[in-house]
Amino acid sequence: MRIYPAIDIRGGNCVRLLKGDYARETVYGSSPADMAERWEKAGADFIHVVDLDGARSGGGENRRAVAEICRRVSVPVQQGGGIRTLEDAEAVAAIGVSRMIIGTAAVKDPAMVRAAVERFGSRIAVGIDAKDGFVATDGWIEVSGRPAVDFALEMKGLGVETVIYTDIATDGTLAGPNVAAMEEMVRRTGMLVIASGGVGSAADLEALAGTGVEGVIVGRALYTGDLKLEEIVDKWGK
Repeated sequence: MRIYPAIDIRGGNCVRLLKGDYARETVYGSSPADMAERWEKAGADFIHVVDLDGARSGGGENRRAVAEICRRVSVPVQQGGGIRTLEDAEAVAAIGVSRMIIGTAAVKDPAMVRAAVERFGSRIAVGIDAKDGFVATDGWIEVSGRPAVDFALEMKGLGVETVIYTDIATDGTLAGPNVAAMEEMVRRTGMLVIASGGVGSAADLEALAGTGVEGVIVGRALYTGDLKLEEIVDKWGK
């Protein structure tokens, strides 16, 4: 089970949100690239980056910061937020991102996902952010009426192999992940599922390890010190 340390970027800073609420933000540093280097030195073999401004606006406001991360670390980087067109995916790939995560556009423009998979293959992942089991879009602001698992199966039909599945209700809370939802996603889709949201303890990671997820994104717990990346990579990392 791969451990993905999370770097969320807003206004050029490294931040964390509580339950995806842009009004409840904690800033953990002014240099996302410095943070990426810190996580690489601590044992990360893949880094998860989200452009929070891009997720809400559909733009690439923090692309320069992401490019700096890619320049300064040797491990692969996956990035979501603001990738709404094939051109966006190409621009993100050009700055060194290894895996491009399509979120809102996957819901609104499935044809774009198909084109991106044809162009980039397994480098394309889909981010499924769910609230009460239904897909949310536009930086978690809008909630659709589409069940998350059904949507994942639709994406699988387009050739997508990997989904990043975030439970918004638990994200940033340290209160524990939605283990049942993650297990259902793995069992019903057979896809590579990266779990996100709520991880706050070693027990949470142990529970997720039993679901069959490919990896787990860990954010706030690393920044608060509740979890030490060196320790969890040594125990659960690939």
